[in-house]
Amino acid sequence: MAICFGVHLASAETKETNSLVLPDAARPITLLDDRQKLGPGDRVTYRVIEDQDDPRSLTITDSGDLEVPYLGLVHAAGKTSLQLAKEVKGLLEKQLYYQATVIIAIEVVNKTRVSGKVYVTGQVRNRGGFEIPGGETLTVSKAILSAGGFSDFSDKKNVRLIRKTANGKQTFVINVVDIWEKGNLDKDLVVQPDDLIVVPARLVNY
Repeated sequence: MAICFGVHLASAETKETNSLVLPDAARPITLLDDRQKLGPGDRVTYRVIEDQDDPRSLTITDSGDLEVPYLGLVHAAGKTSLQLAKEVKGLLEKQLYYQATVIIAIEVVNKTRVSGKVYVTGQVRNRGGFEIPGGETLTVSKAILSAGGFSDFSDKKNVRLIRKTANGKQTFVINVVDIWEKGNLDKDLVVQPDDLIVVPARLVNY
C-alpha cells in the first residue's frame, strides 16, 4: 500500500463562504506517518488534483532531486512526502496555480540506499558503525544484534542511547531484557543517524 500525503490550500471562495465541499480525493491526508525520509532511487506517485490527470510515477535521481512536471528539478532527498508536497505546492502556487492540491505517495523505497550509521560500543561482540537501511526501522535491540549481540559480561538492563541534538547530547537508558523477555516493544527506541549505543559491563560478573 502506498503511503499518501496530501496538501490543500482553500481558495478565497471557500474561506469566505465555507460552502464548498471538497471531493474526497482533494482533502488533505494528515493521519498517516510522516517520518519516512525520501532518498535517491525511491519511486513516488505524484498528482495535482486540480489537473484531473492520472497520477505519475517519478523516481528520485542519484543526486536526490525529483523531476516535477512544470517545475523541473526539486530536491527531495531527506524530506518526507508531506514536506515535499508542501514545498511543491508552494512553488506551483507561486508560479503556475492559484490553488494546487499536491498528493505524493511513496511507491517503492530503494532498499540499497542507507540513511546513515548508528555506532555501537561497549560490551558487544563486534563494535563499530552499522548502516541504517533506507526504508527500514532500526531499533536499539536490532542494532545490538547487528553488532553480534551482547558479550558475556554486558549489562543488558542499562544500555545507553546517546543522541546529539541542537541543545547538546540527550541520553536514554534502555532495558533490553524488558524488550526481549517481556515484550515491551514500545521501549525499543528507533535509532537515528549518528546515534551512539553504549552497552556497559555488569558491576558484578557471575
